[in-house]
Amino acid sequence: MFLSFFLISSFSFSLGQASLPLVVNTWPFKSAATSAWSVLRSGGSVLDAVEKGCARCEVEQCDGSVGFGGSPDESGETTLDALIMNGNTMEVGAVADLRRIKNAIGVARAVMERTEHTMLVGEAASVFAENMGFVAEDLTTNKSLNIFSLWLKGNCQPNYRKNVSPDASKSCGPYRPQAVQTQTRGPRHVGIHSHDTIGMIALDQNGHIAAGTSTNGLNHKVPGRVGDSPIIGAGAYADGSVGAAAATGDGDIMMRFLPSYLAVELMRAGADPSAACKSAISRIKRHYSDFFGAVICANITGHYGKCVGSQIQTAIFFFFQKVMTQIYWDSRGKNGMINT
Repeated sequence: MFLSFFLISSFSFSLGQASLPLVVNTWPFKSAATSAWSVLRSGGSVLDAVEKGCARCEVEQCDGSVGFGGSPDESGETTLDALIMNGNTMEVGAVADLRRIKNAIGVARAVMERTEHTMLVGEAASVFAENMGFVAEDLTTNKSLNIFSLWLKGNCQPNYRKNVSPDASKSCGPYRPQAVQTQTRGPRHVGIHSHDTIGMIALDQNGHIAAGTSTNGLNHKVPGRVGDSPIIGAGAYADGSVGAAAATGDGDIMMRFLPSYLAVELMRAGADPSAACKSAISRIKRHYSDFFGAVICANITGHYGKCVGSQIQTAIFFFFQKVMTQIYWDSRGKNGMINT
């Protein structure tokens, strides 16, 4: 399997440090990083950069896990989650279980700038978005309908039910509760194609920092499910006096540990970004050894890092002086470099 994240900076002095401005995002979503970078290069704000970068993924339906037409739930509906955080003011806007609106990151920013609240959810969030001028559209596509149809034909496998009747591992619902049984943890249905999110960090030359996320969640999730992406401190976190972090992976597990918040606090205590990311992931893996996910971190001086919570290959992409350098890590920590 393969996991990567993008970094864009004006120059790269050494692995783990870059000059400002800086954009880092999870996964090889080049267009998202480029969109955010273009905003910063033209003098735009870090909030504009994060919004535009995540919105690009929403339009392009990055890997099927961001934006409309992906990850239908048990009823076949696609819903969206997003978060944006201003690290210099500590303002946050988030939406969860958003329906009919394609631009989830834009609605999250509207929550931050047009209300005194932090998060809106479900149908009420969609109505708010429509009132703020966002266009209501069907988020279903032929692709998502096909995913849903094949899932139904396969007896609704996989799904995220347990302790119900009929047996969720063999059949579809409707389900009824049954006595909770003591059982060992079974395999989780989260992997490279259900990683759940784009997470992005943007830092400008003046030290302003922002972070954001956008996702359509997990395929076949229970309707109403919310993962880590829109949860402050889980999906992302930013503090203008320290830095920022963003996470990707098994959101139901990650949100229990607030890895983005933990990574920022560790950087506040003096840890470099790589060490902070590693500690955040290690805390999760002490409880869930087969956990799938990753955290990216950047501090306000332009240092950055990452840690991956499973034995998968990772990569960082740099863009500077019109040269792209791709750096790989294998599961043993070795790396190589390719200029393209």
